[in-house]
Amino acid sequence: MINAKNLSFSHGSNLIFNEVVFSVEKNQKVGLVGPNGSGKTTLLNLLTGKETPNAGRIEITGNIELVPQEVKNDPVLDASATVREYLDVNNTKGDYELRKMLEGLELSYLDLTSSPKILSGGQKTKLALARALLVEPDILLLDEPTNFLDVKGKKWVMNLLSSYPKTLILISHDISLLDRYIDKVLAINTQYRKIEEYKVNYSKYLKLKAEKDALLTRHIVVEQKHIKRMEESLKILRKNRSEKGVRQRVMLQRRIERVKINLPDLPQEVKKIKINLPTPSWVGELPIRVTNLGKSYGEKEVLSNINFSIVRGERIALIGPNGAGKSTLIKILVGLITPDSGEIQRDNNLKLGYYSQELETFDLNKTLIEATREEFNLPENMVRSMLAKFLFPGEKVFQTIGSLSGGEKTRLSMAKLLLHDYNLLILDEPTTYLDVMSQRIILEVLKEYKGTILIVSHTEEFIKELQPDKALILPENKFDVWYPEFLEKINEV
Repeated sequence: MINAKNLSFSHGSNLIFNEVVFSVEKNQKVGLVGPNGSGKTTLLNLLTGKETPNAGRIEITGNIELVPQEVKNDPVLDASATVREYLDVNNTKGDYELRKMLEGLELSYLDLTSSPKILSGGQKTKLALARALLVEPDILLLDEPTNFLDVKGKKWVMNLLSSYPKTLILISHDISLLDRYIDKVLAINTQYRKIEEYKVNYSKYLKLKAEKDALLTRHIVVEQKHIKRMEESLKILRKNRSEKGVRQRVMLQRRIERVKINLPDLPQEVKKIKINLPTPSWVGELPIRVTNLGKSYGEKEVLSNINFSIVRGERIALIGPNGAGKSTLIKILVGLITPDSGEIQRDNNLKLGYYSQELETFDLNKTLIEATREEFNLPENMVRSMLAKFLFPGEKVFQTIGSLSGGEKTRLSMAKLLLHDYNLLILDEPTTYLDVMSQRIILEVLKEYKGTILIVSHTEEFIKELQPDKALILPENKFDVWYPEFLEKINEV
């Protein structure tokens, strides 16, 4: 079905894959895993011909279709007069079948006769997923298909994928929902630029990976101690100025350099990262107070009689299903939308930082270091140190922002947000594109943050570990002290 032979690919001087070899058999369900920026999306683009390898070849049998992380410009969608025309390629599906698919993907409100061109990026992505599932290509490639879904929608999609009758290659941070159906894992090894094959499900892969990382870590620690001993010997040899002493010193220096060059980095999962955040600027006891807030779109009432106060230093989880008005409320709080009724009182010293998965304000042509230096007006060495702690080490800082993956852009957005002295952070789904390691870094930083947080997230473990003080639940308009039982509410939505 798919055979990759000696595949190599680079983005400019950045080597992504080096003589990669792997295969995918007919009707396999494959999980494609690796850190943000490791090349997962690039690999899918190579498989579909959107990218061309520098060396090697890919042999594919059967038709192939990719649903990317986000659909913004799709010529097929743009050329479709109606949602039905876009979804039903061969005009063989009934309205019931199409509506059932749309309902599972939280698009039940769409009219089959409406134009798909006016939809948001997230809506277009869900529509593209529906189309692909209805078409049933021989090889279906999915890049984070659950990004714009709540927990209920994620479970529905993964349940549908479990019975997909043909070959499936999936990138997803919710891959555990499909765990028992995965029969192969392709893991990108960023240290050696290879793809490793594991003929097991996702859970067994994680166990094997942890064991492998532990062995590698022990090897690296032993070698680092060996290097330290040789460097101590080198200091002693520098005192010996005889001809023999000089030869021994040169030989030892070369040996140290060889060992250092061949020594791989520690697996990112085992590195301990400490990030010192700036102290949030001072703000009054009530940064924001909301009274009788209401908002409607036409005849549809989205928010009604919302009342709550945010107390300085609190962590508040905003919970509710898609369509309950969470993003609308957040956009009202940050001033992007005007409410129809009610009042918002903001403290005069409020400094609000806002993250939204739909909001991108980057200049994609700038490098990471250029954009960060401009924003913080700091010397290069300090900027590089800060970016390294958010997993942008070494030469990575010279990549253009446009070349980053969705997860890397999210991590950069969060890094820049957290490095300001904002006293209130409003975060709308900050974990959407993040891999497990990136989620852990952002979580640990937020736990250390001394300001106030209002957060929306369907990632249960993330909310659980953040330990909110209160929960605001929509559409019930309930504002209460946080209880662990609210996690069940996240699972219900």
